Formats: sequence, C-alpha cells, structure tokens
Amino acid sequence: MNFSLELVLFTSILFVGMLCAAEVGRRIGGAHTRKSGGLAQGIDAVEAAVFGLLALLIAFTFSGAASRFDDRRHLIAEEANAIGTAYLRVDLLPADAQPEIRTLFRRYLDVRWDTYRHTADEVETNAMLRAGAALQSQIWTKAVSACQAPGVSAPTATLVLSSLNEMFDITDTRVAATRNHPPVVVFWLLAALCLLAALLVGYATSRNKERIWLHTIVFAAILSLTVYVILEIEYPRRGLIRVDSADQALLDLHRTMR
Repeated sequence: MNFSLELVLFTSILFVGMLCAAEVGRRIGGAHTRKSGGLAQGIDAVEAAVFGLLALLIAFTFSGAASRFDDRRHLIAEEANAIGTAYLRVDLLPADAQPEIRTLFRRYLDVRWDTYRHTADEVETNAMLRAGAALQSQIWTKAVSACQAPGVSAPTATLVLSSLNEMFDITDTRVAATRNHPPVVVFWLLAALCLLAALLVGYATSRNKERIWLHTIVFAAILSLTVYVILEIEYPRRGLIRVDSADQALLDLHRTMR
C-alpha cells in the first residue's frame, strides 16, 4: 500500500478511536455520577499529568521531525557543493585525463540524483547506492592515476583527492540521515496518549446533560492532524510533504557540467 494511504488510514483510525474513547469516558463518568452523585475527586491531577505529557511528546516529536527534515535538505545542498568543488578541481589534473573523469562525474551525479527518487523500493535504492559506490571507485582510481602523472605537484594532488574524499563521505552521511528516526514505540506512545486524553475529555464532559460532539470532534481532529503532519515530516521521501525540491541543487549542478 502507498505510504500516504497508510498514513491517512492510520490517522483516520486514530481519529475514530479518539471519538470512541471519548464516548467510553463519557459513559464511565455518567455511571460514576449516577452512583456517587458526581465525578471522582482528584481527576484534575491525572488530567494535568496526561495532557502535560502529551504536549511534551508532541513538542518533542514535531521539533525532532522538523529538525531532521531541515538537516536532510541541507545535506543535499552540501553534497551538490562537494561534487561541484571536486568537479572544478579536475581542471588541475593533466588535460588528457580530464575528459574521462568528467564523464564519470556526470554519470555519478545522475546516479546520486536517482538514488532517493524511490526510497519506498528498498531493493532499487540499495542497487543505486551500490552503483554510486562503484562509480566512486572508478573516479578515485582515475584521479589517483592522474595525480601520479609527471608534472602534478603534491599540493595539487592533495586538493583534488581531499575534495573527492569529501564528496564520497557525504554519501554515507546522507544514508545515515535517511535512516535516522525515533524508535517506533515513540509514535505508538503518542497515539496511546491521544486515546487516553480523549478518554479523559469524555469523562470530564460527562457532567453535561446533553452530548455535545463539536468540542470532542475538534479535539480529535486537531490531534490526529498533528500526528499526521509529524509522520509526514519524519518520512519526507515517502509522503506528501517531501524534500524533493532540494534536489534541484543537483539538477542545477548537472547543467553546469560541460
């Protein structure tokens, strides 16, 4: 199933679950009121603890997801800069070695752009990563051979090879950033707290003689939408909120490569 549809289904189930939890809480509160003449004493402390923890967890997950989203965008720009710098330093190598290395650079940039186009397909993504690693090996071999040619100074070789190292290293950083997510249990805890909060809302509103759905629906909708946005930002290559626009830096670089 498409990730976006899975996410919509999950948040829809959470929304309905919160409505059901609120109704259960209302019935529990109503039964307690009929039996004891009022709601349980001290429930305010429980509500404060639950809603405080829920607010803290939402702030933590939303802030973390937004931070990782920005980091992934910045890494794309950093990789484009690293590739561009290394490509420019090819000019320092002997003229006869440059055309082949430049061709490898253009192929490498194409592979890097394609690597994260279909991250939902793990097999294809891993294949593209392996293709990129193979091109890295070829570029490195050709560059080292060119640096050993007569007339190439040690400082020149250092400049070229150091820029290649930076260009290669950032690929591992991007892979790590793509896989960097909070434990799944954090999201399940967030969903559980939403349900518990809805239960307490239903219990607190049971003192009303008439059932008023507006506040309960708004409460459930806002929390469900918040969870949806958090998960969308957390997985920006699979849902509707994406970092694809940042890939434009790689495309712009490709146009400058002659």
